[in-house]
Amino acid sequence: MLLHHVFGLFTHPDAEWAQIRREHEKPLRLYVAYVLILAAIGPVCAYISTAHFGWTIGAGQQVIRLAPDSALQLSVLTYLAMLVGVFALGYAINWMARTYGALEEDDAANGVALAAYSCTPLFLAGFALLYPEPWFNALVFLAAAGYGAYLMYDGLPIVMDIPRERAIMYAGALLTVALVILVSTRVGSVILWNYGFGPVFVS
Repeated sequence: MLLHHVFGLFTHPDAEWAQIRREHEKPLRLYVAYVLILAAIGPVCAYISTAHFGWTIGAGQQVIRLAPDSALQLSVLTYLAMLVGVFALGYAINWMARTYGALEEDDAANGVALAAYSCTPLFLAGFALLYPEPWFNALVFLAAAGYGAYLMYDGLPIVMDIPRERAIMYAGALLTVALVILVSTRVGSVILWNYGFGPVFVS
């Protein structure tokens, strides 16, 4: 099972990336056995905390909760956005491969693998949503994004088989793509909210 890579990416990432390259899993299997499972952590935890625990802004303030239907709707949309985001980043990695001297594949297996495994810290950070305090969640996800960026940089020369010097520019370009994907999801959220998919709060 591909989930055994989770521990290795935190303890010995270089060796784990080498093993991931040797496995060369097809994107569909990688999605079914890894991404679909880990990407669900954040949305499930967010649903539980926002619909049942609630959160406050400031001391002594009223607890804010989302209506269960609204929380479920937003969690499902977030989950779908995560799946699309990982897929888009993986294909961007593959699309840019030839520019940086790597092999461009027809099925983008290495690119999708690199994107999926680099997002592992962000997937696991979803557990922090069980404690729905904005400042705490922001710190956890900031740390997870930082380690995810490091994993991307560390894995690029190994998985894509390029010199480490080229990986710096490659990683910078991919960071830009990731930011574009992030902004696109934010814009998509605003559009969906205008069509009635916005949060519904309960006291």
